[in-house]
Amino acid sequence: MTVSLPRTAVLGGSLAVVAALALSACGAAPDNASSTTKNGKSAATATSAADFGGMDALVKAAKKEGTLHAIALPRDWANYGALLDGFQKKYGIKIEVESPDGSSQDEINAVTSRKGQDRAPDVLDLGSSFALSAAQQGLLAPYKVASFADIPEGQKDPQARWFNDYGGYISIGCDAGRVKQCPTSFKDLLKPQYKGQVALNGNPTKSGSAFGGVYAAALANGGSFDDIQPGLDFFAKLKKNGNYTPVESTPATVEKGETPISIDWDYLNAGYADEFKSKGVDWKVAIPGDGQYAQYYSQAINKDAAHPAAARLWQEYLYSAEGQNLWLKGYARPALMTAMDKAGTLDKTAAAKLPKVTGTPTFPTEDQQSKAKTVLAQGWGKAVSG
Repeated sequence: MTVSLPRTAVLGGSLAVVAALALSACGAAPDNASSTTKNGKSAATATSAADFGGMDALVKAAKKEGTLHAIALPRDWANYGALLDGFQKKYGIKIEVESPDGSSQDEINAVTSRKGQDRAPDVLDLGSSFALSAAQQGLLAPYKVASFADIPEGQKDPQARWFNDYGGYISIGCDAGRVKQCPTSFKDLLKPQYKGQVALNGNPTKSGSAFGGVYAAALANGGSFDDIQPGLDFFAKLKKNGNYTPVESTPATVEKGETPISIDWDYLNAGYADEFKSKGVDWKVAIPGDGQYAQYYSQAINKDAAHPAAARLWQEYLYSAEGQNLWLKGYARPALMTAMDKAGTLDKTAAAKLPKVTGTPTFPTEDQQSKAKTVLAQGWGKAVSG
């Protein structure tokens, strides 16, 4: 399995306006009315498979549409390649993925700029705070997958406009061949031997992993979900002492030795460890005990999807035992992990390979994330400039 880090997906809304010409191309208006449920209603209004008359009827309607249009789904991110291939093989529905390394902002730009076009994304994979924002903007279609009740409370919208799918913890990845003693905590990162070596995967005002990195640093330095400022202060200090590098971590920068220490999600860093073995890179992964921060990415359906039945079937696949175990094989922690463990459907071999953590993860509320985004928007550039 290979892992790519460029995908930036959490912070959107007014924080990052991307005027991407590729996202404004014209296309024919979708004919949602041609995709109907068993009772003759538009598939675009179906809120569960039951509205189609059951899963078999949903599959039939989705196959009739024949296509699913997606954006910002890299094949080498948390095992997405296996999920894309698995869905296409199982149902014979073609998935078109545009701009695989795009951001959540790119996704929302495509939704808004292509409204009424058949090239609008049918489905969205969003950082949690961005999913909240998209729901508030009225861009998402309510839909309850068959396993909706098993998704933990607090990790799904009560109106079923979005629900968490896969995630993990902020971790510190380290090239043990270039770094004599790999850091295992945020406190370690301040040591002088790490000069010019500490990187983030993106800009925290746009990137999910980078946002998580700053939040985790805040928790490690006296902050809280209500106070991300200590995280900004930490990176300002890291910049001042020369340890922080503005080079955004990617597989290429790691191979070249430009970012030998990378703060990123544990499932990406764990994937690095697999990917680089054959390339002679000894990539170590540690979840910092002084700043444990977990977050999930959320799935959602575009309210104006051109392929509404295929969009709903894609969600059912992702939240099936097959789909959830494929996330797990990519080192991501599936939202249904606890329920599947109890049901005996969890891939325990894959689960045993996850980076070890202790305790139960907690998550910031919508208000806390909104406040954190505002603080980041106002202070990040100043913290790491100069």
